[in-house]
Amino acid sequence: MMNDLLKKISAYGIVPVIKINDVKKAIPLAKALKEGGLPIAEVTFRTEQAEEAIKLISKEFPEMLVGAGTVLNIEQVQKAVNAGAMFIVSPGFNHNVVSYCIKNNIAIIPGTSTPSDMEAAMEAGLNVVKFFPAEQSGGVSYLKAVSGPYTNLKFIPTGGINIKNLNLYLSQKNVAACGGSWMVNSDLIDVGDFETITSLTKDAVKTMLGFEIGHVGINSENEEEAKKTAQTFSSIFGFTYRPGNSSIFSGDAVEVMKRPFLGKYGHIAIKTNSVERAIAYLSASDIEFDESTKSTDDELGIIKAIYFKDQIGGFAVHLKK
Repeated sequence: MMNDLLKKISAYGIVPVIKINDVKKAIPLAKALKEGGLPIAEVTFRTEQAEEAIKLISKEFPEMLVGAGTVLNIEQVQKAVNAGAMFIVSPGFNHNVVSYCIKNNIAIIPGTSTPSDMEAAMEAGLNVVKFFPAEQSGGVSYLKAVSGPYTNLKFIPTGGINIKNLNLYLSQKNVAACGGSWMVNSDLIDVGDFETITSLTKDAVKTMLGFEIGHVGINSENEEEAKKTAQTFSSIFGFTYRPGNSSIFSGDAVEVMKRPFLGKYGHIAIKTNSVERAIAYLSASDIEFDESTKSTDDELGIIKAIYFKDQIGGFAVHLKK
């Protein structure tokens, strides 16, 4: 099972991989990511500024999930953790680094690209690993191929991930999250264009979640009223009339309840690619959820639907996978 920190990383879905050449850019960069909806960052140890950048971000934004990437040895692990890194990411499977992190209870996400790497990770007791370089190593097709023998292993593909293929990766059952740098391009960081970084981050989150209206539910006092309302929509617009146990659908977009249900007037269903990730992002915006309304798919281990605690304009609102 994933520990709580890895569950949070999975819930955010995207791990921005950042390279900082000027430590003065660390705080505004972290602020840009937060404002864009991604309070998480993997600071790579490819520059001498990494340790100080992690220290500054961790101090200024303690609620952010800050990790260290491109960690190649135990000394770098120690520097990163002392600076405030909450997780360690390595490009390959370094046995010394992995053993040290496990022994010292440090979250480690080692790089893997072969079945041998994956089996070494499983032997070490890990169930979340980095898949690197993802596109160059076979991409989604490769992940599908290894999902058979390694059913309990989750991957964080990194390398070649962008806004166009993001959801293709995230839709795979064995993908926990994706690492990427397209929204935190080094050139943008170097010139201090944090406004563009925030915009690109928002676009990434919007693409990942894929919010759209699923249907509108209309409350009725009784079944006869519900039938009349649904039949009216069907008659006017040619929608298919589909009666059910508790409601009647007119097409896919209109649901008429046979008796008063949640919401003063009814409810609105918002579809999303991942209810879990939607909850993570909306919770950061102070949206609260009614846990008693949560429905799950136990076989797939995912949340199918959940309602907001508060109504909007007299309508109850729920997320729907």
